[in-house]
Amino acid sequence: MPEPGNNSRLKLAGGIAALAAVAVVGGGIYSRVQSKETLANWTEAQAIPSVTLIRPTPIAASDALTLPANLQALNSAPIYARTTGYVRRWLVDLGDPVRRGQLLAILDAPEVEQQLAAARADLQTARANQQLASTTAQRWSTMLAKDAVSKQETDEKLGDLAAKTAVTNAARANVARLQALTGFTRLVAPFDGVVTSRSAEIGALVTAGNASAAPLFTVADVGRMRAYVRVPQLYSAQIHPGMAVKLTLPEYAGRSFDATLTRTAGAVDPASGTVLVELQAPNGDRALKPGAYAQASFPLRGAGNTVTLPPSALIIGEKGTQVALLGPNGRAVLRTVTLGHDQGKVVEITAGLSPNDRVIDNPPDSLQTGDPVRPIAPEKGKADAAK
Repeated sequence: MPEPGNNSRLKLAGGIAALAAVAVVGGGIYSRVQSKETLANWTEAQAIPSVTLIRPTPIAASDALTLPANLQALNSAPIYARTTGYVRRWLVDLGDPVRRGQLLAILDAPEVEQQLAAARADLQTARANQQLASTTAQRWSTMLAKDAVSKQETDEKLGDLAAKTAVTNAARANVARLQALTGFTRLVAPFDGVVTSRSAEIGALVTAGNASAAPLFTVADVGRMRAYVRVPQLYSAQIHPGMAVKLTLPEYAGRSFDATLTRTAGAVDPASGTVLVELQAPNGDRALKPGAYAQASFPLRGAGNTVTLPPSALIIGEKGTQVALLGPNGRAVLRTVTLGHDQGKVVEITAGLSPNDRVIDNPPDSLQTGDPVRPIAPEKGKADAAK
């Protein structure tokens, strides 16, 4: 029979073991609950996108509208051959200045010369026949007055004279045409300028009327230059003939060229939404070259409260161009904006934004109005840095 003391100790040990088991089970359950709550909180936090905020940059009133420009000579003429022949001599080369009427090249056109000789012979024959017909018509007219011949025969002689006169006129016109073609063997400059291209080579065959052939010479008047610029419709109301414009070129750092706006197309190109304008600039030192790329700066102000943003902040969709703003309670707000001039690194916003708005840069594609967002960095002037 067990002793009473041993039973007490066994009961105490059993109680302790039971309490330990309950503690282990409870701890496991509590740990699982905590892990589940942590996972739920993490998942909820990951569902809220983290965004970077930027501020729109206002355009200063003194900022100029800078647009690309294409330079062209005031006058430029490709010189083609008007008659078929061979190049006998060329007298000017690339870059040479020329005067109006100056001889550029001489062609040999033996076929045209032979045709001219034959045409002159035909003209002599036609003149001889006309002279004979004229004498005969006069004689028959005199005899008709004496009733020596019939009226019908006299009319036939007069008709023959008219026909021979027409043949003579046609032969004379053919001679003049061939003389003009012979004159085209001498290529001359149409105006004062400089030779910007030459493809003429001694002995080379040139064919008149060949549209695919390169011009033998190109003469350009570079004493004054044209510059064509496409101005966005937004600024078209501020441009006018007589406006002073500055031209800059990459090869002349720190130098600007004075130009004047001479004319505007007065119509908006529906394909580009721009108005074509023409500038003219003096070019006494020949620094401006035809075909060169330039930047034209117009002294215009931004329309309304114009600001700039980097293109990464724009959302292009079915509703047009929008930006995402940080609204109340940390939620996004999509707002439609109006675009102005694209400056490359930044884009002008002419309506829909103010400098005090907080814009979300690189917004997620799925972002909608009312979605919660979490800023991960202090607001920064990215638009300023992009300039």
